Amino acid sequence: MTKLPPQFITLPDASDHQGVVTLAHVARRAGVGESTVSRVLRNHGSVSRQTREKILKAAAELHYVPNRIAGTLASSTSKLVGIVIPSVGNTVVPEVLAGANAVLEDAGFQPVIGVSNYDPVREEALIESILSWRPSGLMVAGLEHTDRARDMMKGCGVRVLELLDVDGEGIDIVVGSSHREAGRASAEFLLARGYRRIGYVGHDMRSDVRAGKRLEGFRQVMEEHNLAIADHEFSPDRGSSVQGGRIGMARLLERRRNLDAVYFSNDDLAIGGYFHCLENGISIPDDLALFGYNGLEIARLTPQPLSTIRTPRVAMGRIGAQMLLSGGPAQVIDVGFELIPGATS
Repeated sequence: MTKLPPQFITLPDASDHQGVVTLAHVARRAGVGESTVSRVLRNHGSVSRQTREKILKAAAELHYVPNRIAGTLASSTSKLVGIVIPSVGNTVVPEVLAGANAVLEDAGFQPVIGVSNYDPVREEALIESILSWRPSGLMVAGLEHTDRARDMMKGCGVRVLELLDVDGEGIDIVVGSSHREAGRASAEFLLARGYRRIGYVGHDMRSDVRAGKRLEGFRQVMEEHNLAIADHEFSPDRGSSVQGGRIGMARLLERRRNLDAVYFSNDDLAIGGYFHCLENGISIPDDLALFGYNGLEIARLTPQPLSTIRTPRVAMGRIGAQMLLSGGPAQVIDVGFELIPGATS
């Protein structure tokens, strides 16, 4: 695990990073004066329709983000760090934020948080809104974003930190764990224990791309052993829950009573599956093994601690915030994961 000493925490010079698209750039592209661009973008004053459309087109092509702080402060810099998270209900996110916030507060920065609810279009809007206040840095979850969101982050002129995942192309600084490798490790563990008829309970992969990467890695290992996932059940909910796991497990076992193990996209769903087994006299792991992901506290405190994978989420947030403020080069830091062989497999 990479750690940075506190003395490295200094505010980077945004001009050394990436070019900022300014009002002047939009004016040159549209062939008008900066004051005309300003009036159009602030919707003040009288400008012809043709000129307005030309300016808006130029701004869109350049992915220009208005600087809302410039009109209210003498300085165009701030002590704000924008953070866009996928959910407030996800128990993983607060741990990442705790690690990041400890570093930010010590360095005198204030986090400003937006919640995307796993919606990439909403994430794009939040990124635009936060960048318009010219923060000193931006943190976002994951590596998958809309094309416009990526363009805005590449051209915003401040450091960008992508957290939780390392499986993909990053914009600037990336700190996380490999979800594909976590999926592979989960499958290898279950196969080494002798399980072959393995089912899967997960949630909407369109909203949680990282869960999809874990499933992809799991399937790869199964195929390498000439096996396949016996059956699967996906919750229609955008997020995941204990209730969703209980229902998903019931539906899966209705169709496949001969399964010897079930792999869950996360611990929330796995705990729901565990409750279903307790309610229906299914012996764990003698009749059925269970395996999750996240290493949540509740998963360790059940009568039979869940077999799962835990990631160093507090350290992830802390290291990410240190890198964001350090002024160092763009890089990827894989903080790894720990496989926990609990009592459910």
